[in-house]
Amino acid sequence: MTHALLPSGFHDRLPPDADAAARLERRVLDAARFHGYERVDPPLAEFEDALSHRLKSARAQDSVRFVDPVSQRTLAIRPDITAQVGRIAATRMGHHPRPVRLSYAGSVLRLRASQLSPERERRQAGCELIGLDTVAAAREIVLVAVEALEAAGVTGVSIDFTLPDLLGVLSAGPFPLGDESLDDLANRLDAKDAGGVAAIAPAYLPLIEAAGPFDAAHDRLCAFDAGGALTSRLDGLWHVAEAVRGRVALTLDPTERHGFEYQTWLGFSLFASGTRGEIGRGGSYTIVHEDGAEEAAIGFSLYIDAIVAAASDEERRRLFVPLGTDPALAAKLRGEGWVTVAALEAGDTPEAQLCTHVLAGTDPRPLKG
Repeated sequence: MTHALLPSGFHDRLPPDADAAARLERRVLDAARFHGYERVDPPLAEFEDALSHRLKSARAQDSVRFVDPVSQRTLAIRPDITAQVGRIAATRMGHHPRPVRLSYAGSVLRLRASQLSPERERRQAGCELIGLDTVAAAREIVLVAVEALEAAGVTGVSIDFTLPDLLGVLSAGPFPLGDESLDDLANRLDAKDAGGVAAIAPAYLPLIEAAGPFDAAHDRLCAFDAGGALTSRLDGLWHVAEAVRGRVALTLDPTERHGFEYQTWLGFSLFASGTRGEIGRGGSYTIVHEDGAEEAAIGFSLYIDAIVAAASDEERRRLFVPLGTDPALAAKLRGEGWVTVAALEAGDTPEAQLCTHVLAGTDPRPLKG
């Protein structure tokens, strides 16, 4: 046994990755700030009953719990920050005019990992627009998410849209189903199981084909919606997609619900070329106030470690400053964007300090080789 071992699902962030994560997180938050999203910083842990009340059941089960030695009450470490931002908006900022635009960044912890996502701790950053979930609000949130990824240097971005309440709308309208059948149908549609769908409700079969590249999938969904039950959602979805058309690739999977259980009319996942799995997700949802009143909201979360893997490499510039260099010159170079590494002893070398350049007189020069 060694004291250097870490629990499964945890890892140290080392240079240069830790520096890159901090830099890209700052760029994400700056992109949000330029759209009016102001930073909040919730605590890592809260009372378990209060946090679980705001988390949907699936996410509440992800919480790591422990007994607080001060209050003797059960605390939970957040598995997601969105619910905390909702609490802040509903309580501490409940008197603020709506909509409220908030951004955040921090670590989240999950009780268990999965094969597709083995990390139990990860950095999360994002934005929440509290008080609206209109088409205009959705357009802004999707646009801010794309601009944040662009600011972080992520290329090959794609967005996969979904309509989380689609089956509920259809089953309550043109294609009635009982709750038990609806759950079975949702599972079959998730699995793209045409035979299973046909056995439960053949009328829903066209939904399997209404998935893929956005324009074609949207056309198929419009053709399926001959009765007009989905017209407002489909029109809204089209306008949201128009906000980022040409900047990212767009796809549509209208019945995808895994991870979107608490979303209302719109959900979306973010991907980048060359990366495994999602780099973020978002959508519309409802905040419940202490008095039971409900408030619409929409937002997105980005996964910082995934963004580091997806971002284009940035040149690492470390300038070795020899002994005796004028401190004012080094300060001037830092003002120009150089990372300066000062020699502290006569035997210090630029190679030992992992420098890419060395100061020769007053000019930075690249190290040979």
